[in-house]
Amino acid sequence: MSTKPIGKVRLQSQAKAGEIIEVKTLIAHEMESGQRKDASGQVIPRKIINRFTAAFNGKPVFEAEWYPSVSSNPYQSFFFKAVESGEFAFTWKDDDGSEYVTKSKLTVA
Repeated sequence: MSTKPIGKVRLQSQAKAGEIIEVKTLIAHEMESGQRKDASGQVIPRKIINRFTAAFNGKPVFEAEWYPSVSSNPYQSFFFKAVESGEFAFTWKDDDGSEYVTKSKLTVA
């Protein structure tokens, strides 16, 4: 991949106390399985996002392990009960140890 993967997040910025909101995430990543060959017949090395985590105010709220069968540009969504204001930290971990982090704030009224 020629560019650094970019994580995108969509969630409402404000919620009422106790409201359940949907959090939608996407990362631009090729998710190369390591089973394909290039034009010269060489195996393209495996390079996938193998772990996704979401934390709110430093506490884990969602985790997922991904495998080579996950499509490129993986999308993940989950629901979250808004109790207090704070900040989400979304982390995608790559096979090579790289981490891509995106943060988003939520205000609870």
